[in-house]
Amino acid sequence: MTSQRATDEVVDLVSRLIQFDTSNTGDPATTRGEEECAKWVAQQLEEVGYVTEYVESGRPGRGNVFTRLPGPEGSERGALLIHVHLDVVPAAAEDWSVHPFSGAVRDGYVWGRGAVDMKDMGGMVLALARELKRDGVVPPRELVFAFLADEEAGGTWGSQWLVEHRPDLFEGVTEAVGEVGGFSLTVDRPDGEVARLYLVETAEKGLSWMRLTAEAQAGHGSFLHARNAVTEVAQAVSRVGTHQFPLVMTESVAAFLAALSEETGLEYGADTPDLETALEKIGGISRIIGATLRDTANPTMLTAGYKANVIPQKAEAVIDCRVLPGRQAEFEKTIDELIGPNVRREWITHLDAYETDFDGHLVDAMNDAIRAHDPQGRTVPYMLSGGTDAKAFAKLGIRCFGFAPLQLPPDLDFAALFHGVDERVPVDALLFGTRVFEHFLRNC
Repeated sequence: MTSQRATDEVVDLVSRLIQFDTSNTGDPATTRGEEECAKWVAQQLEEVGYVTEYVESGRPGRGNVFTRLPGPEGSERGALLIHVHLDVVPAAAEDWSVHPFSGAVRDGYVWGRGAVDMKDMGGMVLALARELKRDGVVPPRELVFAFLADEEAGGTWGSQWLVEHRPDLFEGVTEAVGEVGGFSLTVDRPDGEVARLYLVETAEKGLSWMRLTAEAQAGHGSFLHARNAVTEVAQAVSRVGTHQFPLVMTESVAAFLAALSEETGLEYGADTPDLETALEKIGGISRIIGATLRDTANPTMLTAGYKANVIPQKAEAVIDCRVLPGRQAEFEKTIDELIGPNVRREWITHLDAYETDFDGHLVDAMNDAIRAHDPQGRTVPYMLSGGTDAKAFAKLGIRCFGFAPLQLPPDLDFAALFHGVDERVPVDALLFGTRVFEHFLRNC
């Protein structure tokens, strides 16, 4: 069944969501817009009869909205959580060809910050929640719709806070779907035809932001110094930043590579020479897939000194660490060996890795929904190199997937749009995704 009203609304809803500047700087004092956007979402839901709950997650203005659509009376099935975050990373307007908060619709795209991360799914979910309520639909299980704050800064004042302080909001939930998955990857088959793989997120690397600190005696820049805090941190950063961690084939990545090999007739696996380079054949998405073959530790910030002729007492660096499931202990051991005894480390933020199996009724419902609207489509599991709010919900024992379906043009570098300049989503992809997601929700 196709919801004409949902497809009629979705482009406008995505555009409207983008027009709310919900930039998350990572500093609660300068983050803005979440409350206004969340209350607007609540209005759209209440307009069609939902009872909503607005929740501030630990700080004023960190707005979240929850509502439920009941399933069959007496059903013993757990509820399905459909979660969307409303915040976005900042954008510099002077770098864009359109204003990043214009929500402009032109050239077959909706443009603006959040278009793919993740106000596209927000608009689809909002359109379908409204449609299901209008039509009096009783879904096969209770649906919990959540529109959340602070995902772009790790969910400290969003999902993480809600899980710790308001677990009642997730009562009865056993499974969840959110970002980043369901988008298409077009590959060439040996017979000259093409296949579309729809990547369903079944795993995420762990997120660990690490601070390195070295301290030594301060002094005059013209003297000889046996130890220099800047030098020690710089050397540690260089060793960590240039270290290549071992290739580790997790279940989700192995399953993705097996499906890719099957469809293309090419060999992608642990024994493939220079696998990261070989993956470049599949386009921009190879940057994400390649990053899930190993742990990574990328230096991102350096801080030291206050004057050119003063040796500072302290120097610091920040390193963005992304760790594969089951690798945290070995990763930390390697880091300690690399930084040496004169540099200490501490975690600024740490969120565990997550992985689930690619099986069960919910997976079948995703695949059925894709195939109903794209007979050439096939869902496959993959691991996200970044992180989502799923990390928080997994703490409650909720089984999490990334499934925000989009059929993308084969030449679109989708990965580059995340946090990128001129972020945009194809209008046709939104219409396709709305139809697929409706099929999914009616059969989940």
